[in-house]
Amino acid sequence: MTTMHVEHPSHTHAHGPDCGHTAVPHGDHTDYAHDGHLHREHGGHWDECETDGHVAHDGHTHQHGADCGHESVLHGDHVDYLHDGHRHAAHAGHWDDH
Repeated sequence: MTTMHVEHPSHTHAHGPDCGHTAVPHGDHTDYAHDGHLHREHGGHWDECETDGHVAHDGHTHQHGADCGHESVLHGDHVDYLHDGHRHAAHAGHWDDH
């Protein structure tokens, strides 16, 4: 799984610990959930941080939902759940690992 490099044009908001958007740990960096998508600082600009491909989280028996105890993040047309430093999204009867 790779992360696509798509620059978010005209993004003047500076994300950080006190910006008011949910911080999402993602490998070696932090994404910020903003208006249904994720932003990552990169080389003096902000990227749309999206994975390329499909990775099922095998063996994940926990069912995410409104009362599961994990923070939810609106992500495009669905909701991701922050779990153990990554995002889970429901997909075709299993959970994807973003």
